[in-house]
Amino acid sequence: MSMGWKRRFFSAGFWVLRHTWLSRALAPLTQGCGVIFTLHNVCPQPSTPFQPNGHLAITPEFLGQVVDLLRRRGYRIVSLTEAVDRLSLGYGNERFAVLTFDDGYRDNLEHAYPVLKALDAPFTVFVTSGLIDRTSELWWVALEHLIRDRDRLTASVACGQTELPCGTAEEKAACFATLREVLIRETDERAQRKLIRQLALGNGLDLRAIADEMMLSWADLRRLAADPLVSIGAHTHDHFALARLSEAEARRDVLLGLERIEAELGQRPRVFAYPYGDLASAGAREGRMIADLGFQAAVTTQPGVLSSAHARDLMHLPRVSLNGHFQSPAYVEEYLTGAPFALFRAAASVSRAASRRVPSTR
Repeated sequence: MSMGWKRRFFSAGFWVLRHTWLSRALAPLTQGCGVIFTLHNVCPQPSTPFQPNGHLAITPEFLGQVVDLLRRRGYRIVSLTEAVDRLSLGYGNERFAVLTFDDGYRDNLEHAYPVLKALDAPFTVFVTSGLIDRTSELWWVALEHLIRDRDRLTASVACGQTELPCGTAEEKAACFATLREVLIRETDERAQRKLIRQLALGNGLDLRAIADEMMLSWADLRRLAADPLVSIGAHTHDHFALARLSEAEARRDVLLGLERIEAELGQRPRVFAYPYGDLASAGAREGRMIADLGFQAAVTTQPGVLSSAHARDLMHLPRVSLNGHFQSPAYVEEYLTGAPFALFRAAASVSRAASRRVPSTR
């Protein structure tokens, strides 16, 4: 399903839930005891029309609205470690919410931190140490820059050298979707980075300059970590999808991230976020590895609210994305019922069951 179709699908689903009151009817069964939110960028609304990574960014104003809504709905905003303690100990009736920021973007300090500091709201930053060191690549941002500033883009893909048009808005969206699919589905993790470096070099794009502009420095992170409201989590060193690496490579990437954070900040993170965080990136092997490395808990991007059952698998906690395309408190209201995620899981289960009953034509 393309990103555009996904947006339309989710918009339609949320419209149905909101206007049929189905989510309110299901809430007593589905809303759980808490929710962990996924965020990336917090910045003013951009003026450029081509925003293929726009789902990763929300405005400071919306962030403030979310905190206010959570508190009005009776949720206590807590650190991730406190949320894990609440899950593990099973005490209290008060619902809780956690705010987590992936990767380590500069706007987390410049735009998110002032909002959350003023509201006395704790949050966690999951640090990709290679991006802070400027040795790894923001490939999804680089790809956006390459397509945004050109009418045609030449790339080496599995079938050889190909030239992709990207002059119109439709062509830019199609070019990004095509190359994104190549980078995350058709190449391994190291080939992915090699391809983006080749594209950048061939088109005069400075990957280091992008990281300097967008990512925190270690000095910035020390400033954040000094505030009791802020906790630091690990997010690997190179932001590779761990399940696509050998176990030795995956372990090495996680350990290097831990060591760099500990060396620079003087603290060893207790919580972890899987890069990408979907089922294809964070499976049972990865959960066992993260537990073996001594983490208290790990978060995925699998959608869902928290329930007491998640205490049995703290290495695969679900999160709810605060999506830049759905910046309305009305959507957050639906998330808190848990109904969208329960219905999504039910539909996926039905789909899998149906596919098993249909004989293969291969």
